[in-house]
Amino acid sequence: MPYRDVVSKQVLIWACTAVGARMPVAMAPLALVFLVRERPGGYALGAVVATAYVIGEILGAPVLGMRLRPEHARAQLAVGLATGAAAFAALGGLPDAHPGLLAGFAFVAGAAPAAATGGLRTLLTTLVPERSAAQALSVESVLTAAVWAASPAAVAGLALGVAPGVPLLLAAALMASSVAGLRLLPAAWGVGERADAPLARVLAGAWPVYVTGAAGLTLLGLSELVLPALLEQRGIGVGWSGPLLAGMAVGGGLGGFLHGLRAWPGRLRTHSVLLMTGTAVCTTLAALIPHTAGIALALVVGGMLQSAAMLTRNLALRAALPARTHAAGYSVMYAAAGAGYAATGSLAGALLRVVAPSTAVLAGVGVTLALGALGWWGEVRRAGRSARGAGGAVALAGARPGAEGPAIGGRGDTERCL
Repeated sequence: MPYRDVVSKQVLIWACTAVGARMPVAMAPLALVFLVRERPGGYALGAVVATAYVIGEILGAPVLGMRLRPEHARAQLAVGLATGAAAFAALGGLPDAHPGLLAGFAFVAGAAPAAATGGLRTLLTTLVPERSAAQALSVESVLTAAVWAASPAAVAGLALGVAPGVPLLLAAALMASSVAGLRLLPAAWGVGERADAPLARVLAGAWPVYVTGAAGLTLLGLSELVLPALLEQRGIGVGWSGPLLAGMAVGGGLGGFLHGLRAWPGRLRTHSVLLMTGTAVCTTLAALIPHTAGIALALVVGGMLQSAAMLTRNLALRAALPARTHAAGYSVMYAAAGAGYAATGSLAGALLRVVAPSTAVLAGVGVTLALGALGWWGEVRRAGRSARGAGGAVALAGARPGAEGPAIGGRGDTERCL
């Protein structure tokens, strides 16, 4: 059974901790809009505060992720999550505060816990055998999809049915609970590994993976941000955007689960290109199909393929970096994906002023495919340099009496067979 090694008490504790840490992230942008929508300039102010939150995430993830030390990981993650919980509590408890103060709290809420995604992902892979890393990341993908599917309904229900600040207070409570959950998980990972090169240089070497990771998120952002305008263009009720996006998130969870059912032949970079191209095709169809059912089907299948594509990116990054740097690498990937999402929003907003929503989607698909091609080229180039370096090492080893050949099953083999 592919998921046998992932079913354990420790993984269950990790899942509860991850929900506490990630549900606030999924809730935050919409919750911040609801928080201030009844104030003067409500929606515009909400967009500004939500943007401050996203900027905090984008800046905090690489800065704090690169400062995360494996031997002190749990303590550092706990401090970040506790600070984030306090910032969320301040937002929910002070809805009438000055806009600048709200933006400051939002920035801290986004930045302080931003390294948690990479840290928790690394912790998860330490809880299972090496052979089950792909299944563990698939479980994470399913969990993330469930969180993102449930968050919009929870925010809207609490903000409209109770009070605007309640979703943010719930976010604060959830994030605080994740701090308690961390105490039941391993305190460190990769202890004893030697750092052979500066961290920044090691992480920079994996730039093609970050580019393709950002490309994958641009399609998700494009679907979410342009969908209401696209539905209006087709004469479909804008209220359908919520159920359609929830269906896309459910498709993402299903895609993550199916990906983990077996080991897929071929190279990870090839998987990524095929899956990303399939997602682009689905997004294009969603932009062109005039009927609700067709749009829904395209988004669900696109969500499945996009989730699997992001899994291949996480596996490729894991194969490209030493274990000690995994959390920092995942954090940089998180920031790159966030930057891709934000760039897509800016592009879509600019294009919607001058072209139809369907045309804006097609332009975004073109940008995504260009980024994907750049990332694929970078991975091929990097693999070629690694192969030449390995060939030189083998030649030198063969020139020495009694030297042994290279061991089989290194990272290159891992990338081909996962």
